[in-house]
Amino acid sequence: MPHKLLRMHRTGVRQAAGQRPVMIAIAGDSAAGKTTLTRGLVNALGPERMTAVCVDDYHRYDRAERKGLPFTALHPDCNYVDITEQHLQLLATGHPILKPVYDHHTGKLARPELITPKEFVVVEGLLPLHTKLECACFDVTVYLNPPEEIRQEWKIKRDTGQRGYTREQVLAELERREPESEAFIRPQRAQADIVVRFAPVTRRQDPPGTPLSAELLLRPTIRHPNLTGLLAESGGPMHLKLTRDEDGRPVDALHIHGYAPREESRVLEKAIWASLSEDADLPERLGILDDGRRSEPLAITQLLLLYHLLEAAC
Repeated sequence: MPHKLLRMHRTGVRQAAGQRPVMIAIAGDSAAGKTTLTRGLVNALGPERMTAVCVDDYHRYDRAERKGLPFTALHPDCNYVDITEQHLQLLATGHPILKPVYDHHTGKLARPELITPKEFVVVEGLLPLHTKLECACFDVTVYLNPPEEIRQEWKIKRDTGQRGYTREQVLAELERREPESEAFIRPQRAQADIVVRFAPVTRRQDPPGTPLSAELLLRPTIRHPNLTGLLAESGGPMHLKLTRDEDGRPVDALHIHGYAPREESRVLEKAIWASLSEDADLPERLGILDDGRRSEPLAITQLLLLYHLLEAAC
């Protein structure tokens, strides 16, 4: 189905019967934080309301087979992009799929699993926004854009601790993947409604263990909550300012510093949640890092994404 026709069809389905799920894409390079962000959304809404799908499961080749190929897992030719498009269309219109499974721990292709879309579907991975048809399947699109040096350290830590690689192997693979990151992963940033960047505050010497700060570029492609009455345009641990995107267009930038005190972030969270017609209490299981600590920037980022999901469901 052409991407423009799919958008029209999905709008008609929701208006007519409300039977299709709300879809969100979280794209980004390997170890950019996609799984952590996704886990918070699922924890907040619960698995009974949200289905999580990873498009990295659509790899054509297992880890052993890829060693002899001239491209890496980041290349579209290493993935069943056409099947991904088909499955995303099915999910976006409320139909189940038989999804392939790639086991990241063993590097092998496993038995496929039946996925039935719930009220919300979060799709994360390397290439969920690679084609126009993929993009047309989503109500909200997100791109994770951490500084490269931070992402590479995250990847080294994850791949050596969980996937059996040595540091030297990870560094070599990062170098091999760089041209494909540039060609296929980073261009998806242009398709995102929200660009999220976790990084230290420039020129600030925070003590060790301070969670990273977050910068969220809120593009006018979707309607964001009105935060101007809550946040100053500059200064303080949380602020909103008008800036310029990479293409020179104006965009709102929401900054939440890693040292933001819990009481201040709580005020912002309550205000965002109160702007919804959701009867449930403010979710408490947000902002949890892999080591169990809480990050206020991560919590507010996840809550803002929840806002958009629930707003789209109205």
